[in-house]
Amino acid sequence: MTVLFRPAVRADAREIARLFQISSEGCADYIWSQIAQPGQSLLDVGEQRYAREGVIFSYENCLIAEAEGRVIGMMHSFVMRHDPEAQPETDPVLAPYADMEIPDTLYISSLALHEGWRSLGLGQQFLQQARERCRDLGVEGLSLIDYAANTGARRFYERHGFEIVKTCQITPHPLIRVTGEAYLMHCPLSR
Repeated sequence: MTVLFRPAVRADAREIARLFQISSEGCADYIWSQIAQPGQSLLDVGEQRYAREGVIFSYENCLIAEAEGRVIGMMHSFVMRHDPEAQPETDPVLAPYADMEIPDTLYISSLALHEGWRSLGLGQQFLQQARERCRDLGVEGLSLIDYAANTGARRFYERHGFEIVKTCQITPHPLIRVTGEAYLMHCPLSR
């Protein structure tokens, strides 16, 4: 079956939110729960978030994998910049991630595939697209956060040149599906 990689469009926002729910191990749900209106589903919040334009968390920063007209996966990425005016993160669940950044890298905040589409080489193709985007943007490499509990993902990223450069302890919360450590991983563009 042919898989097409294409830039996301606004109509993909709901599927992007679903895939973020898979890859974030509950972190996206936690963030969305903080901004949800009474009675609003978390998926609706995520869809609204990714339907926006001109912001980091937008469909504009997503690459979609599609087969037979269906979204089967996506990668969301953006250039990580140092912001000297950024306010310190005070949310106890999010604060441990505040210094888990590598400026001037393309940060992959989500790479997810629906069941049945994993272990087919599509993740590697997403990473190749990310490397090409790095070259186009003139940034030095790729970075991402992964969880120690997700050993399969860590092995995948390590096979593709990523190394753990920093760790933090995950703050437990009912919406977060993992415990233990989170890893900041980096892959220089030369790899």
